[in-house]
Amino acid sequence: MTSAAPAGSPVDGLLAVAAIVLSLLVAAWALVATLRHRAPDRVQFTGLAALEAVLLVMAVVALVALAGGERPGEPGAFAGYLVTLVCLPPLAWVLARMEPTRWGSAIVCAVCLVAPVVVVRLQQTWAVLGG
Repeated sequence: MTSAAPAGSPVDGLLAVAAIVLSLLVAAWALVATLRHRAPDRVQFTGLAALEAVLLVMAVVALVALAGGERPGEPGAFAGYLVTLVCLPPLAWVLARMEPTRWGSAIVCAVCLVAPVVVVRLQQTWAVLGG
């Protein structure tokens, strides 16, 4: 089992923390809306947009590091997680717009609970494996 990315990793630090915290805040807001039988609202969509902005900045930082010669421990998995991470908020937005009921809010909640897990996996795939 790998640990989080080493210090100086492009997918670790303030951006990762911001993405995780923002994602969990949007998930909590969406959960409350789901429990109150409310459709997705502007706060959820604004939160998804802000989360996407943070994730795009994190992706650009990672791509710049790759262009500078740094390499993740698992390049294929890293690329897959990076693409998935950047696609999650737009996917949640589209699906929530297609389902303007409490289940739209549930979709936003679920996606925002998955995003922090993908951020951590992204960090783990950057770490050098095997010693």
